Amino acid sequence: MKKLFTFGFILSAFLANAQAYSGKGDQKFQVGANFQDHASGITLFYDRGIGENMSIGLQTVYLLGVDGDASKFEDEFDIKARFSANIGSVMKLPEAIDIYPGLNIGLRNFGAHAGIRYFFSDGFGVFSEVGFPIAKYNSDPVGYEQLNNQFQISVGASFNL
Repeated sequence: MKKLFTFGFILSAFLANAQAYSGKGDQKFQVGANFQDHASGITLFYDRGIGENMSIGLQTVYLLGVDGDASKFEDEFDIKARFSANIGSVMKLPEAIDIYPGLNIGLRNFGAHAGIRYFFSDGFGVFSEVGFPIAKYNSDPVGYEQLNNQFQISVGASFNL
């Protein structure tokens, strides 16, 4: 019990200094796992604050595990430009938490995303994000064209730069 109390005390000291989004000039790098129907892979994000509650960035996904063996690189890879509204402070959440809905445009579609970040310290946190297409460039994707063109979930680590 004493060890648990000590660990909680140390963790609370880290939480007191954590800030999930600090406004203009804030920079985040995120790395995580991406899960979607019939595939899973790795995703990388970079976001930069352009205002008190706005950020822009890039996201890339590369699928490592695809059901079947006929997929090509262009089926497994995607890159997107992103715009996010960082609304944790608007919702009066603790500084360690940020919620960010947004829009993105990529190689396969125009879509939306919504995520949450929780920072344990000034430099390290975790994130979870969902993304989905709003308008697909190919209105009737079949087979591997559906990869990176459907509902997806990402989870991983977030870092302040």
